[in-house]
Amino acid sequence: FCPGCRALQPPPPRPDLFRLLRCDRAFRIDPEQLRRRYRSLQRALHPDRFGQRPPEEQRYSEQHSSLINKAYQTLLHPLSRGLYLLEVSGVEPAKETDCDADSEFLMEIMEINEKLAEPKNEAILEEIETLIKGKQEELTKAVAAAFERNDLQEAKKLLAKMKYFANLEDKLKNKKIPS
Repeated sequence: FCPGCRALQPPPPRPDLFRLLRCDRAFRIDPEQLRRRYRSLQRALHPDRFGQRPPEEQRYSEQHSSLINKAYQTLLHPLSRGLYLLEVSGVEPAKETDCDADSEFLMEIMEINEKLAEPKNEAILEEIETLIKGKQEELTKAVAAAFERNDLQEAKKLLAKMKYFANLEDKLKNKKIPS
């Protein structure tokens, strides 16, 4: 807001999502605190609050609201938060090919994919879901430790592995949807 006239101003062109939600630029964040800040900002800047304001302020409100949603979704999830942290640190985004040298890991992914390709079996799907959740928790802890050591290349490799498990999780969700 303009300090003089209190009119809503346009959002910056490339805002820091951590700063926007008043979080430390770190991998470990408090999700409850993040949620509270998100809700507080949405209450203050939501387009419904600007219905009686000039069209320009209404447009800015929509832009701010959209940006706050994007920031919240990005920072809420460990994979997107980690990828964003790499980006703002100037590190090229993690690609799934970043873990191609790890043949043991790739074999594990292949085995899970093969199980997912089998005819639908609830017991196997539950087993896969538990396995994926466990692996994602392990990787999230390892990524947090890598960022805390400022080992961005290790964080990048681990995030590439997280992408594989996120893809497996999507396949699992699609398999569980009743046909």
